[in-house]
Amino acid sequence: MASLDRVKVLVLGDSGVGKSSLVHLLCQNQVLGNPSWTVGCSVDVRVQDYKEGTPEEKTYYIELWDVGGSLGSASSIKSTRAVFYNSVNGIMLVHDLTNKKSSQNLYRWSLEALNKDSSPTGVIVSNGDYDREQFAENSVPLLLIGTKFDQIPETKRNEVLTRTAFLSEDFNAEEFNLDCTNPRYLAAGTSNAVKLSRFFDKVRNPEFSVYMTGFTDRKRFNFKSLHYD
Repeated sequence: MASLDRVKVLVLGDSGVGKSSLVHLLCQNQVLGNPSWTVGCSVDVRVQDYKEGTPEEKTYYIELWDVGGSLGSASSIKSTRAVFYNSVNGIMLVHDLTNKKSSQNLYRWSLEALNKDSSPTGVIVSNGDYDREQFAENSVPLLLIGTKFDQIPETKRNEVLTRTAFLSEDFNAEEFNLDCTNPRYLAAGTSNAVKLSRFFDKVRNPEFSVYMTGFTDRKRFNFKSLHYD
């Protein structure tokens, strides 16, 4: 089989929000039984069909780079993470719906990855002072994902969904929420699955990003053992 295209998607967010569980679900289509803290970066791969069902359909690989979520205060931590931010085709911003601070910190994660973070040791947003125009001309596709949706009480869901809608508007990105221990949230035909597919199409679209080539067959590769200190 001819070499398949591959693209690189960062998975960013605070420690404990469920990035590793999300990546495992996306790549292995199963729940991660015993998630652990990611040190440095862990990479897994998903096989995806670009514009499935159309004449332009094309199979390619998506490398999902799960970057360790330790914010830290030392500039050395940020400079170490910077090696993972090269040649990025898309970014998934992951936050814990039960932890408002993890949502606020997404502004910092995104700006850091896009090399626009002038205040690397602090949270970018507070009291609605975020300048959404920072992303007005961003060419890297973004997707906002809220985890632990099952842990939000019914009485709080409207409040949480309103907050995620504002985040989506700030980042000029689609958003969806899920429970990473329940694959039905990403079942074929659901709105979540449609949004995910639409995001991956943008990531692969040459108009949005420059993709890479290299893999030579259609196996699912698991690079969970690759950790960078």
